[in-house]
Amino acid sequence: MGGGTVEEQQYAGRWRVLTAVLLGSIMGPIDASIVYIALPAIAKVFGVDPSMIGWVSMAYLLVLGSFLLSFGRLGDMFGFKRMFLAGLLVFVVTSALCGLSPGLGALIFLRALQATGAGMTMAMSPAIITAAFPPRERGRALGMNGMAVALGLALGPSLGGMLVDTLSWRAIFYVNVPIGIVAYLWCRRILPDVRSEKRQSFDWPGSLLAFCGLGTLLLFASRGGDAGWSRPIFLLGMAAVVLLVLFILLEKRAPEPMLDLKLFRSRVFSAGNGAALLNFMTQYVIVFLTPFFLQQVMGYSAGRAGAAMTAFPLTVLVIAPLSGALSDKTGQRGLAFLGSLICTIAALAMAGLNQSAGPLDIAWRLSLFGLGTGLFQSPNNSAVMGAVPRFRLGVAGGVLATTRNVGMVLGIALGGAVLAARRTAHLSAGPSGAFLSGLHDAYLAAALVSLLGTLVCLLAGTAGSGGMQLGERSAGT
Repeated sequence: MGGGTVEEQQYAGRWRVLTAVLLGSIMGPIDASIVYIALPAIAKVFGVDPSMIGWVSMAYLLVLGSFLLSFGRLGDMFGFKRMFLAGLLVFVVTSALCGLSPGLGALIFLRALQATGAGMTMAMSPAIITAAFPPRERGRALGMNGMAVALGLALGPSLGGMLVDTLSWRAIFYVNVPIGIVAYLWCRRILPDVRSEKRQSFDWPGSLLAFCGLGTLLLFASRGGDAGWSRPIFLLGMAAVVLLVLFILLEKRAPEPMLDLKLFRSRVFSAGNGAALLNFMTQYVIVFLTPFFLQQVMGYSAGRAGAAMTAFPLTVLVIAPLSGALSDKTGQRGLAFLGSLICTIAALAMAGLNQSAGPLDIAWRLSLFGLGTGLFQSPNNSAVMGAVPRFRLGVAGGVLATTRNVGMVLGIALGGAVLAARRTAHLSAGPSGAFLSGLHDAYLAAALVSLLGTLVCLLAGTAGSGGMQLGERSAGT
């Protein structure tokens, strides 16, 4: 029978590998979106105010964003499979413990631990997929991973509402356990053990600086608005800048750096990550503020607002795999540019919403933004991951995941800051008018950020040439 070509043997079983990664990847998005629905119920049980209960989510985001680079490096050193399985195990155990939390302090601490598990799987997913698939199918595979993320985000609100209403808030954490056990057993059987063949050492000083710098940056961005951008907050921001500069200087001199700065010499890699950062900032201005519009301006219930918001992830669910497959045939730059441009138009359209808007007015705008996001993300991710040597796929996945998480936090911070500032400026229009005017200005700010991301897409070059060749050329390094 001959056994097939060398490429067929190298990438055999790739679709089974993809199913394993998708099963493991879907839990993080479900968990991220399901918790927001349950926060009011958790606050009521523990008798705390909204600012305090917010740390249930904030602890998760801070730890997640701070560790992703380190997890990417560890994946390159010890193997993607080992890190992915460890992440699943940590996520499942801490999910069960979150459901058993006796108090809010324990829950916040366990959510931080849960984020380490989610971070391991998040950093490894694009690396495993890129290693398992040939370049001509990589966009399609990464698009299907994007589809799984969108499905998780779409399922979270409705599933969370049902579990909280019928059982209790603790059930939103228990639901991860059976899914996680199945995912762990399947991934342990299916995933290939991809790792670097050369002996490497871990950059502990770089990891510590990255953790402190990113954690401080995310804390500055997420809490600055609540603290009124006071002097301590600005000092926190300055500390973040100093720590990150020290991190870069250290990595330049380190013989085996945690973050290989040579990767950023690739225009595809640098511009792709920059565009992703700006796209996620835009996305989370809209995701963060639109529920307030639906409930405070339109008078929707929490359940109805959650249902309306699913128009966005459901559209991404459909478009992401199609966009990824198309990018394998036509190249990534054009699709990423078009997707980012559509996101800009959709953000401008969101700024046109008012009190007379109907369900269809909201749905088509969110769907348009989902169309742009689906067109952008799969080709852009494929271009970024194709621009690195094979032995740096873990680091590249960590950088991409960090970019995404930082963009989410910065988007929420930007939306909240613009809304608060412009709402004060429009006080003469009355409380409801001031809120709506501030909301419009925040959507316009999101459109400007998206426009900048669209321009950055033009810098990425053609991923089908320089970037992917680099990855393939180094495959055997």
